[in-house]
Amino acid sequence: MNNDRREFLKQTGWTVLGGSVYITLFSLLPGSSRAATATQHLYAFIVDTEKCIGCGKCVDACKRENSVPEDFYRTWIERYTILEDGTVTVDSPKGGSAGFNPVKTAGPVEKSFFVPKLCNHCRNPNCVQVCPVGATYVTKEGFVLVDEKHCVGCSYCVMACPYGARFVNPHTHTADKCTWCYHRIMQGHTTACVSVCPTRARLFGRVDDPQSSVYTILKKNRLQVLKPETGNEPLTMYIGLDKEVR
Repeated sequence: MNNDRREFLKQTGWTVLGGSVYITLFSLLPGSSRAATATQHLYAFIVDTEKCIGCGKCVDACKRENSVPEDFYRTWIERYTILEDGTVTVDSPKGGSAGFNPVKTAGPVEKSFFVPKLCNHCRNPNCVQVCPVGATYVTKEGFVLVDEKHCVGCSYCVMACPYGARFVNPHTHTADKCTWCYHRIMQGHTTACVSVCPTRARLFGRVDDPQSSVYTILKKNRLQVLKPETGNEPLTMYIGLDKEVR
């Protein structure tokens, strides 16, 4: 990495360590040099891969809460299995909604772990940039949402998302994805998936509230994000991501 890029990451509150990009609390606080004027990005989602047991309760809760069509997922769980020879396999049967069967491989397993995935509600989202009608937008709180009344189902946003978090709903024929349960958050509740997680592997909250568990974790930890090289600046962050996760 060249010196110019290192200096940029340093100034914006992003930290480089061992080839991975970490986020510090300062970079997320409203009023920081990276906070937008109209959009404050007040919330963040944290996934602790060291606590996830792949039970699938989160996926099922999301489907029920948001009427997600069969065979589509707003959130899903991937299981990464790394063999001793370095081979990496990834599986996600039914999005992990029914849990996982024991690992079956042709060789010795070095380790296996679960990585829940969902919309990253990025601060610089590709999906918003490519939408030709403005149907994908960012709320004043920082949620990336889709206005079904204006969406024309062109799939540009689906193709632009580097995380595979979007799909075209076969019933509404509009773009669909995780909303961080915006309707619940605005009523003072947490997300459906967080509410059912038995190990607290999923956390959601404000980044400026000292009483928030998210605030505490951000203050004490440097968290990883998926595909930092895209420049989307995800606000779904991870604890314990391995280098094999893409």
